[in-house]
Amino acid sequence: MDTSTIDYRETRELPPDMVLGLYRVNGWSSAEKPTRLLAALVDSHAVVSAWHGPRLVGLGNAISDGHLVVFYPHLLVHPDYKRRGIGTRIARRLMDRYRGFHQQTLLADGLAIDFYRKLGYVRAGKTEPMWVYAGSEH
Repeated sequence: MDTSTIDYRETRELPPDMVLGLYRVNGWSSAEKPTRLLAALVDSHAVVSAWHGPRLVGLGNAISDGHLVVFYPHLLVHPDYKRRGIGTRIARRLMDRYRGFHQQTLLADGLAIDFYRKLGYVRAGKTEPMWVYAGSEH
């Protein structure tokens, strides 16, 4: 597949069935709460999606105060399109949008840790990631 044919868009208006399909194929538990997931994306500070023709193949979002701090909660790429630079391009578009912010944060585990390290992320000092989490995929 030629990744030059991937179209990147910055819109929160996404087809619900395609969004839910992308989350489900990646095994993300937030797909089990479709109304909340879709509302969360609409209310995000920024959303970047990747399209191969009419097919949604990737998505990332940001939550921010708009001035100092941004948090990147979601970055997904359809399994058929992984390892082709799509996730990197989505992440870089979001990072570019928030360049100069005091803090850009995310949570990473498993194979995602090396992916984010390649983008310049490092462990935040001696911090410990903590959460109250209702999901099932971690």
